[in-house]
Amino acid sequence: MASTRPLAAWTNWAGNQRSTATEVLRPRSVADVADAVHAAASAGERIRPVGSGHSFSPVARSQGRRMELAGLDVGVRVDRERRLVTVPAGMPLHRLNDLLAANGLAMPNLGDIDAQTVAGAISTGTHGTGATLGCLSTFVAALTLVTGTGEVLRCSADEHPDVFAAARVSLGALGVLTDVTLQCVDAFGLRAHERPALLDAVLADLPDLVAAHEHFEFFWFPYTPRVQVKTNDRAPVDERPLPRWRGWLDDEFLANTFFGGVCRVGRAVPALVPTISGVASRVLTERSYTARSDRVFCTPRRVRFVEMEYALPREALPEALDALRRIVDGLPVKVGFPVEVRFTAPDDIWLSHGYGRESAYVALHQYAGMPYEPYFRAFERVAAGLGGRPHWGKVHWRDAESLASAYPRFADFQAIRDRLDPNRIFATDHLNKILGP
Repeated sequence: MASTRPLAAWTNWAGNQRSTATEVLRPRSVADVADAVHAAASAGERIRPVGSGHSFSPVARSQGRRMELAGLDVGVRVDRERRLVTVPAGMPLHRLNDLLAANGLAMPNLGDIDAQTVAGAISTGTHGTGATLGCLSTFVAALTLVTGTGEVLRCSADEHPDVFAAARVSLGALGVLTDVTLQCVDAFGLRAHERPALLDAVLADLPDLVAAHEHFEFFWFPYTPRVQVKTNDRAPVDERPLPRWRGWLDDEFLANTFFGGVCRVGRAVPALVPTISGVASRVLTERSYTARSDRVFCTPRRVRFVEMEYALPREALPEALDALRRIVDGLPVKVGFPVEVRFTAPDDIWLSHGYGRESAYVALHQYAGMPYEPYFRAFERVAAGLGGRPHWGKVHWRDAESLASAYPRFADFQAIRDRLDPNRIFATDHLNKILGP
């Protein structure tokens, strides 16, 4: 197993989390992972597996040895008939999507970024939007886990079902995921429709809008009454492809180059942010196009930001957004990024944000380098009061005591953690804060 010494610095994509490892481990096999766990235990060290650094919370920060899984070679297995695909846990989602497409398959749903690894995405509860679909972890049919004792467990609904219920969203607290089997679907195309609208009108029609589309979301532009509505529904890929020039204009120039420029202006002159938000809300016009599903779900994100996201009981969304509008208007800092709202179905995964209820996700963003704590903390107080659950990969300040009441199976997860990692090989200060020591 390759490793590097001495101290090795790490930073996440947003630049708001940093850590230094005593050693970087790059296992090539499952046996290498198990050996690394035994070696860390003998040395009194800890291990933190990390992915691509797309979490904004400290969940990937290491305090000991850092394990990178990009070189883990466990092979790829495709069962086309049953639509099951087993891949290395360190595979990035964009490579997974290309692999699936080459085999006539696709993920049933995706988030809007494809840079995360499979393990990182499922371990933090990464999700897309769709009232009948859960987070990406709900598509996991089986997984292999190397525990804190070095044991290798193959888990599914039939094999170690209690570990399976915990490990599909585990924050890396139970062990190292080495491979994941995903329940996929036949490849499909999507018709994307994006249009400007008024926030109050969208909220008035919300139940119908959520029910009428396979995937529905909207972005609210702070300091304005306007939103951008996005719907995705199945359609032939070649029905209405987006002209190349329009894709470049919308997704490269406007969403990245232009938006990045106005964010820099807003950071330099905060008083201009409300005006900039108003202009931005008018620049995005209506468009409709069809493409391969993952190319509709996922878009390039080159403007750096910091994010908080809360999953709320769906019926609490109007109250939360009403409070959010008041918060934004009264903040001592300006908010330069739109607020994203998405929807998911209930699931049965113990630490999933969607456990046992229909959810509405509210995602707050702030441009990198702009103050975000007053904004995020103010909304967190509102969200927590409404029964909200923080996204594990996004900024939040909750602790184990406050989270225990938000997750009905929280104590069951703690018991599994005690069993699989009794010596806390995978512990960090952040995990001890949110899960208990």
